[in-house]
Amino acid sequence: MEDADHDHTVDSIRRGSQIMGHLKKLMVANRGEIAIRVFRSAHELSMKTVAIFSYEDRLSMHRYKADEAYQIGNPSSYSPVAAYLAQDEIIRIAKLRGVSMIHPGYGFLSENAEFARKVEAAGIAFVGPPPDVIEKMGDKTKAREIAIQCGVPVVPGSDGPILNLSEVEEFVSKYGFPIIIKAAMGGGGRGMRVVRDASSLSNSFERAKSEALAAFGDGTVFVERFLDRPKHIEVQLLADGAGNVIHLFERDCSVQRRHQKVVEVAPAVNLVSSVRDAILEDAIKLAKHSGYRNAGTAEFLVDQQNRHYFIEINPRIQVEHTITEEITGIDIVAAQIQIAGGATLNQLSLVQNRIQTRGYAIQCRITTEDPSESFQPDTGKIEVYRSSGGNGVRLDGGAGYIGAVITPHYDSLLVKVTCRGQTFEVARRKVLRAIVEFRIRGVKTNLPFLQRLLTHETFMSGSVWTTFIDDTPELFRLVSSKNRAQKILKYLGDVVVNGSSIKGQIGEPAYKSPLTLPVIRSLAGPEPVDVRHPPEYGWRHILIEQGPEAFAKAVRDYKGVLIMDTTWRDAHQSLLATRVRTIAPSTAHALANAYSLEMWGGATFDVSMRFLYEDPWDRLTKLRKLVPNIPFQMLLRGANAVGYTSYPDNVVYEFCKKATEYGMDIFRIFDSLNYIENMKLGIDAVKKAGGVVEAVVCYSGDLSNPNKKKYNLEYYLNFVEQLVNEGIHILAIKDMAGLLKPEAARILIGAIRKRWPSLPIHVHTHDTAGTGVASMLAAAEAGADVIDLAIDSMSGVTSQPSMGAVVSALENTHLGTGIRQEDVYALNSYWEQARKLYSCFDAGILSADSSVYEHEMPGGQYTNLMFQASQLGLGKQWNEVKKAYCDANKLCGDIVKVTPSSKVVGDFAQFLVANKLSYEDVIEKAKSLSFPVSVVEFFQGYLGQPFGGFPEPLRTDIVRDLPRLDIRPGASMEPLDLTKLKADLVAKYGRSIRTVDVVSAALYPKVFAEYRDVIEKFGDLSVIPTRYFICKPEVGEEFNIDLEEGVTLIVKFLAVGPLNVTTGKREVFFELNAVEAIHREKADPSKPGEIGAPMSGVVIEVRAKEGAEVMAGDPICVLSAMKMETVVTSTVAGKVEHVAVKENDSLSPGDLVVRITKE
Repeated sequence: MEDADHDHTVDSIRRGSQIMGHLKKLMVANRGEIAIRVFRSAHELSMKTVAIFSYEDRLSMHRYKADEAYQIGNPSSYSPVAAYLAQDEIIRIAKLRGVSMIHPGYGFLSENAEFARKVEAAGIAFVGPPPDVIEKMGDKTKAREIAIQCGVPVVPGSDGPILNLSEVEEFVSKYGFPIIIKAAMGGGGRGMRVVRDASSLSNSFERAKSEALAAFGDGTVFVERFLDRPKHIEVQLLADGAGNVIHLFERDCSVQRRHQKVVEVAPAVNLVSSVRDAILEDAIKLAKHSGYRNAGTAEFLVDQQNRHYFIEINPRIQVEHTITEEITGIDIVAAQIQIAGGATLNQLSLVQNRIQTRGYAIQCRITTEDPSESFQPDTGKIEVYRSSGGNGVRLDGGAGYIGAVITPHYDSLLVKVTCRGQTFEVARRKVLRAIVEFRIRGVKTNLPFLQRLLTHETFMSGSVWTTFIDDTPELFRLVSSKNRAQKILKYLGDVVVNGSSIKGQIGEPAYKSPLTLPVIRSLAGPEPVDVRHPPEYGWRHILIEQGPEAFAKAVRDYKGVLIMDTTWRDAHQSLLATRVRTIAPSTAHALANAYSLEMWGGATFDVSMRFLYEDPWDRLTKLRKLVPNIPFQMLLRGANAVGYTSYPDNVVYEFCKKATEYGMDIFRIFDSLNYIENMKLGIDAVKKAGGVVEAVVCYSGDLSNPNKKKYNLEYYLNFVEQLVNEGIHILAIKDMAGLLKPEAARILIGAIRKRWPSLPIHVHTHDTAGTGVASMLAAAEAGADVIDLAIDSMSGVTSQPSMGAVVSALENTHLGTGIRQEDVYALNSYWEQARKLYSCFDAGILSADSSVYEHEMPGGQYTNLMFQASQLGLGKQWNEVKKAYCDANKLCGDIVKVTPSSKVVGDFAQFLVANKLSYEDVIEKAKSLSFPVSVVEFFQGYLGQPFGGFPEPLRTDIVRDLPRLDIRPGASMEPLDLTKLKADLVAKYGRSIRTVDVVSAALYPKVFAEYRDVIEKFGDLSVIPTRYFICKPEVGEEFNIDLEEGVTLIVKFLAVGPLNVTTGKREVFFELNAVEAIHREKADPSKPGEIGAPMSGVVIEVRAKEGAEVMAGDPICVLSAMKMETVVTSTVAGKVEHVAVKENDSLSPGDLVVRITKE
């Protein structure tokens, strides 16, 4: 019993089912995919298998698929390729290990007659044709002679080898151009040159000969007439030792690149039946005449007139044999082995009239080649490998798996994908599906090219020809791979090593747990609302269905007071430096009766790109989808749009048009100086875009104080009249500094309401002094229709007044807001957590500051200026900065202070403190001081004209000889050529550029460029949870990143490597969907001294030495990729500061090679 149990092994199973007699052990004298393919058939025949491998292939997959594996020679005995050409060593191993059969695969020794003879001489069966047949058929000139003897048509060509150029010229004089010069030995496209005119004839002849000599050891070539746009049709043959020959039908191999096959189809599509029959008959005729045995392929060209011409017979298994196996159900490799063992076709039940095709099959070769760089081979470690599968999908691979190292020594094939379908179209769709399912990261692949090829109408029609790829440049408009996961890992690694890159962040969040979303109770009962579905009611429906005028009238007719929630914009700008990312928790339900949500424009536009790496247009789109029922409101800085300067008028018009198209409803249009000419442009642009015009009076001074006379009631009423005359829909009172005291609110709102009873009035303030709630209640009582509030935990101090406080105060009164207090509580519970999550941006303003009535600093600026002062080393002089702000305002002429005019005063104030200047000092020394640019441009008139004019002689002393503007700044600006700008952006960033991207670039060219650079490097960072966007994860922590609905990354932070003291870098290790990933240092393209790898490859020689002087053009190192060597040269002159590579390092494009300090 013990022996019986011991015998129950794979070997015992094989012994019990042997069909090959004494031929029990098979060696494959090859590597990779074909070796594995042969092993599988041999195992099915109950044979033991033997693999051989070079030293460089010692970790390759094929050695593990065999029962035994042996290295060819010692590590230094052979080069990577020469190992598989070492005939005597291979046969020595075979004899030593008791091998009874050798299969040569394809390539290497598969067409070497000498090797076949040596194998047979050693008493080992050779799985292939007899040596003399290999010799005859491997020589294309002899094969051509055999075809002529058999009466098989051939392309007009030379009668034998061409020895010199004069023979080629004689051929051309007889048959004309174009011609093709071909290597007599070998294949794979090497040693071939198409010549279309006499000017390139000599050079092409010499290059074809030298390439043939290098590739095959034989420089013999012959010449044929070149056929334009032919199909390449090949016939699969099987022949036994008794002289029987059958065909397994044909394959269309017309899709080629440089004579190398890319995609193959069986049977051929659109091949005329009579031509097919003639080709199959001629293939059989050739095989019988030559005494062929085993598997082979007869290859033909079919021209546009359906004439076929014999090319050659390949005396070996072909890469594309899989599609023939799929349509016939015949294992060609198993048949090869059995025929080599003496079996006849009849014994294998392979009779011609029984062989039929079933449907169609297509094979695609996935390779590590970069189609965007002329199919340059890539090398490196495969970090992610997800393959396809399923019904009708066959994968034949060898190097495709996670962790596989792709070296430059061998063929770039990763895996062959073969798909079968009942029709050609079904097979095409199946192979396309399979290709799309692949995810390969770490090396470049041709997957994008294959996707483009399979969806091209010419391929879909089956009308391809041999030069189809070369003739069809649109195939290289590649399907782009997002590579999102790897880019995100790079960002996470950067945060782990260097911390957050977001300017203004101090420390880490106080709250790191997932945020709990608020629960909103249904209006109809105690059950919660399904917040995934927005409510059907809301003020936006009136706007969409009836237009801006009807919307404004409905707002005015509302019996209570409406609210605008500023939490999504002004509140977090005032408290958290505008650093809150895109979030919308249950707001559509909780604030369904809100007049609007302020959520865009102003500082949020550029900050989203500048610091949050979010596209502002995408933010608008996402929030619009989540909240379709509540109107959105944005800040529009009149002629400044969302910028800090004037723009050509057409940019402002285009911006408003696109903002409306993307979902913006209400435009709060203001000018930082209350300059009506700037506002007219914004008002007209919004009207033409179809938005709601909410024109702003910026409030300054104190109406309740009779001693402050500049901005009195008459001033405000006159300005409102000018706005009303422009046909505005709604009026807004914008109190940016929180200066509107309750009594002033009653005076101002009451007077406006009395003069314009039907005009909707919207009031905005900041709670800096602590009187915000009282002021908003007073405004409501005086006749305001809308007041601005913020969720409780995001309210107070420099933000807006508390929503909960005001909603509660007005509840059950005639001024009710229509917002439930419990819903405010629910939202507040969420924002309490969010405030802590963003605590690292919190300005730390803990209490009200009534000194705002003196310095008049806007709430948002109060926070930002405090931070800026700290960055400039003035943090401990904050009180001095506030006092200087008063002086700066006075020096500017007591202006209205709203961005960007408030920035002018802020810059001026810091300038005074930093230089220890008083008000009097400036007046006295103005002619000799170097003022901040913003201050100079203000006095020039680039922001517009302030009420009361510029103070003189200070303006003259500051502006000096610079130009002055006394009209609207943008009025004299030429229109910006947006079409040209888009073309420039497309040329730089690709076809993904949208019209809104052009607008962003027009408004903020530098910010947009920097944002695109970040996105190119790290991808879409908006999908990373905020906790990990601003703070590194803990070691061992696992978290999810939702790339899109239903697509989730599972990331686990594993470790940080030690500091490399030479490079100053650390390696960071993550597990991505349970796959470990590592990243290498990249060269910075913006730094000329950092030389990056131009391509993937292995470093075979390092020539640069640290400390050495180099000149531009000097060699740095030598890379090798797929037998192609590239010398990396220095692009600058200087001293080598650091060499980042060593011999045998595998590099990807852009990996840092050396860092050079320029002279």
